[in-house]
Amino acid sequence: MTTTPMMRSLGRSGIEVSAVGLGCWAIGGPVWSGETPIGWGEVNDSESIRAIQHGLELGVTFLDTADVYGTGHSERIVAQALGDRRQQVVIATKFGNLFNEETRQASGTSATPEHIRSACEASLKRMNTDYIDLYQFHINEYPAADAPEVRDTLESLVAEGKIRAYGWSTDFPERARVFAEGPNCTSVQLQLNVLEDNAAMIAVCEQYNLAAINRGPLAMGLLTGKYSASSHLGTDDVRGENSPEWMAYFKDGKPHPEWLRKLEAIREILTSGGRTLAQGALAWLWARSPQTLPIPGFRTVAQVDDNARAMQFGPLKPEQMREIDSLLARDPVV
Repeated sequence: MTTTPMMRSLGRSGIEVSAVGLGCWAIGGPVWSGETPIGWGEVNDSESIRAIQHGLELGVTFLDTADVYGTGHSERIVAQALGDRRQQVVIATKFGNLFNEETRQASGTSATPEHIRSACEASLKRMNTDYIDLYQFHINEYPAADAPEVRDTLESLVAEGKIRAYGWSTDFPERARVFAEGPNCTSVQLQLNVLEDNAAMIAVCEQYNLAAINRGPLAMGLLTGKYSASSHLGTDDVRGENSPEWMAYFKDGKPHPEWLRKLEAIREILTSGGRTLAQGALAWLWARSPQTLPIPGFRTVAQVDDNARAMQFGPLKPEQMREIDSLLARDPVV
């Protein structure tokens, strides 16, 4: 174990960040798309602020949020938590969703140059900063043929000093490659965890030296070990009974049995060497590729503490990676 925080490079930008970040989706609180929840339910803002500050104390320097998280609320909480420590961290946020802050309703998407610029200004204001370190396109399935205009607008924002670098939150290699042609593109945010590999996207990140920012690193909480077959999530939770169609790990408000079985198969390896289950899941991600940068979500100080202390253990060993692949009956990734 080490007492020095692990560091990773944010792709080809050269920006150094802690090997684990803080995923700030949940701390935005409730947000809806019609009657479908796309937030994580009610949160305690004071606890969220304490949690972020505790992460900083443990060496976490990377925060990932989005303008739509809590329809602006997450960005405001990040600003409150940082106070005068803005220069000590690297902030990533996202754009592309339309929403109403008062009703907490998301209402569609936009990727016009005008919207990108107005969204950027709004995020700068909410976060009380004059620059964004990493600005990410939040529309996963936006047509690759139309993406050059988005990329070029982001290049202009870099030139103007509004943002330092940019990326795309997408799981489509052909879309990521369009952005990778821009000199200041430095990342892709992609779905990846020990239960669900994403080999095609990792290959793109390694080819272009892009950071592979991992959303869902703990499988929406499943890899914390907190949930069992008898667990039931609330109706205002994105994992609850009214969850979006894309929700795979939870169904009808309960953990999906198939994913629980996979988890049990590899639990012993993930918790080896004194790690908690979540720390083992993060260790797998670090061993998966030098590009990976997991951003586990949180709502409490204790969750941030557990995730940040995973850096003391470092990545899993190659033989552990091979054993996990064997137990999950998939091709080796290392």
